Amino acid sequence: MKIFGRKLFSIILVLTVALFSKTDAQAQHMEDSLNPKQENLIAISAQTAKGDLTALKGNLNAGLDAGLTINEIKEAILHSYAYCGFPRSIRGLQTFMIVLDERKVKGINDVQGAEASQVTTPGNKYDRGKAILEKLTGVKETGPKKGYAAFAPAIEVFLKEHLFADIFERDVLTFKDRELVTISVISSIGDAEPMLSSHLAICLNIGLTPNQLQQFVEVIKPVIGKKKGRAVQKVLNEVLADKKKD
Repeated sequence: MKIFGRKLFSIILVLTVALFSKTDAQAQHMEDSLNPKQENLIAISAQTAKGDLTALKGNLNAGLDAGLTINEIKEAILHSYAYCGFPRSIRGLQTFMIVLDERKVKGINDVQGAEASQVTTPGNKYDRGKAILEKLTGVKETGPKKGYAAFAPAIEVFLKEHLFADIFERDVLTFKDRELVTISVISSIGDAEPMLSSHLAICLNIGLTPNQLQQFVEVIKPVIGKKKGRAVQKVLNEVLADKKKD
């Protein structure tokens, strides 16, 4: 009986260890993967920039079904305008209005979600935007301006005061969500590899993993097509190779 008891205990111990190991592995996989809401934010943002409104309707429905709130989707489309312009963003919002009306007719009541809070951060917008950019990149902005910032100083001010203060400072979406929206739009418009490279590096700095960024490429490929998809993959490979050298 004692021998049988020891064998039973051993079996239970092995099964328990195996169960916890499987659970830990699943948890690690989930932490290293984009969630369904993030995947749908990627598709919605890329399709907004692309301007395929028929396909966008499908992405918007899928996003709502995946648990995105109305305000989260609105915020993603609002954010998109900074990279693809007002015309695409406004058409995206108009398409979203149509989708919500169609869902209401079907008896679907989607969750509105939290409204964007009023920004109360002290200081002028330029300094606030600069601080946010430094947080995103992990690099202090010191020394004289270079490149386009030196060539056209006004655009550098616009970027700090409007993009990184007015837009990135808003809540509803996290920095990770906003960067996923950003790289989705840049990938969709194409021929903006330097900016895509910079924002992929920001993604890594704020905690998105190489596996999550590879998953981003796989999600966006069907939306933007093979040619642009290959270009995005090339830039990501270069960013990850540079990261390994650090």
